Parts: sequence; structure tokens; C-alpha cells
Amino acid sequence: MAGETTITVIGNLVDDPELRFTPAGAAVAKFRVASTPRVFNKTTNEWEDGEGLFLTCSVWRQQAENTAETLKRGMRVIVQGRLKQRSYEDREQVKRTVYEIDVEEVGPSLLRASAAVTKNPSSGGGQAPADPWGGARPASQQPPAAPAPGYSDQPPF
Repeated sequence: MAGETTITVIGNLVDDPELRFTPAGAAVAKFRVASTPRVFNKTTNEWEDGEGLFLTCSVWRQQAENTAETLKRGMRVIVQGRLKQRSYEDREQVKRTVYEIDVEEVGPSLLRASAAVTKNPSSGGGQAPADPWGGARPASQQPPAAPAPGYSDQPPF
């Protein structure tokens, strides 16, 4: 939709993703991400933490199940989605506003970790996709063609 605010947040999971199912059977996982800026204080010659940003995130369907199985509290993650604002009144009748992310993509950050990726089986109509990652790719994302005979990308030594 036009006018939506897309955001990418890199931070740490505050808790394990909580997986639930709607009455219709759709999976939804909720989790919170904390993103804390760090700045170098030249006066003290030390790194200092800024004020943390805590965002509640919701992810749906198969991605929700994958998230709950893969990500755990404390992991550094990259979350991309639509930023939503919601207002409500708390028990003391004080108006509050919270910001949440409807997640489009989520995964572990590989800055200080490694991950093994396993593709889920296709839930399609029983036919194997042309591409092992789930479908045809745009020309800009096609894998490179096989090298010419006699070509090697290894150095000659």
C-alpha cells in the first residue's frame, strides 16, 4: 500500500518468539527487539549506550513457525517490515502510544554469528519448482552461467 512506513531494525531479541494460532489456524509469532545505539565519548574515551528502542514485532504463517523454531532470546536479528502506531488507554486511563512492526522479513544477523539455512519443503501443488529456492528469479538475480571451458576462478598458484 502507498504511504506505509517501511523500517529495518537491527537489534537483539528481548525474549523468545511466542508462537500462537488464530481460531482459523494461522500461525502468528510475536517477539520484541531492542536496538540500542552506541556512541564513542571522546571525553571518557569509552563507548556508551544510548537510549534503547524496544519494538514489538508480529510475523505470520510459515514464517512465524520458522521464526519460533530458529530465533531465541539474545540473538542479534535483522527485522524489516511496516511500522505501525497504536494508541490505547491504560488501567489508569492514561493515553499511551506504542510502535510495532508487521514483519515482512526476519533473520539472524551474521555480523558475529554464523547460521545454517535449511529450506522448508514446498507446500505447492506437488510439482518441484524450477528454482530450488522456490520459483523463477528475475534476470538480475539469476545464478551466473557456467564458466567457459578451461576457465578457473582459482589463482594459478
